[in-house]
Amino acid sequence: MDDQVAPETKGVTVELLALVDLASEIEAWPGASFECDWSPSSPEASSARSKTTRQAGTVCVLQGTITDHRDGIVTEYGPGLGWPEDRKTLHWVENRGTVPAVEVSVDIVRQD
Repeated sequence: MDDQVAPETKGVTVELLALVDLASEIEAWPGASFECDWSPSSPEASSARSKTTRQAGTVCVLQGTITDHRDGIVTEYGPGLGWPEDRKTLHWVENRGTVPAVEVSVDIVRQD
């Protein structure tokens, strides 16, 4: 599949595990939160192209393999590996494997 043509999101679930309101912790960060998400994806799942303009964080694969597409580069991430995301990140991911993949993301998110 072409890196420039991302598929529709299918077979991916995102579940918020924890959230900390950073505005109550750091005065200079009104409208920001620290979030941890659990994202299982079925075999042949994909997520549409996304740009993380309002967040920065990291993703770690816990199970299976996730294929990341960004800037014409395709990278495979297996258990224990992951990638950073910042406000300039434009990418999409898929599970090309035959087993479910699970990733956890930890992000600082601006709500405004």
